[in-house]
Amino acid sequence: MKKLKISETINSPKEKVWENTFGENTYPEWTEVFAPGSHVKGSWEKGSRIKFLAPDNEGKMQGMLSEIVENKPFEFLSIKHLGFIKDGAEDTESPEVKAWAPSFENYTFTETDGVTLLTVEMDTTDEYYDYFMETWPKALQKIKHICEKS
Repeated sequence: MKKLKISETINSPKEKVWENTFGENTYPEWTEVFAPGSHVKGSWEKGSRIKFLAPDNEGKMQGMLSEIVENKPFEFLSIKHLGFIKDGAEDTESPEVKAWAPSFENYTFTETDGVTLLTVEMDTTDEYYDYFMETWPKALQKIKHICEKS
């Protein structure tokens, strides 16, 4: 596993950045860079199971099964990825999943004078490292745009 760390400075208070990062209407807007139709099913509350879903080429829902490990509103959110969801079934035991799970995705929000530094730290396999290093900056730019346009 490799760790990646990506940051973006956003000219908005951390509360607004938090709300637009995890908001029901805005989450699908910025995560479309990873997969069009992305959405969340579940709660962002600490200890909750949550599903990150998107339709595949045939319209079947695929995604990740995860758990919210920590939620300190407007400061820090930690997600532990536990497995895949394929055709509606949860997979936490296959060799494919055991090769990377559990892995973590952490969001840190640091505000100075109304400007927020959003930092994402994530565990990833060698196979997906370059993809995430290319895609995360695009996602953070979308969050920045969402927050700064209003």
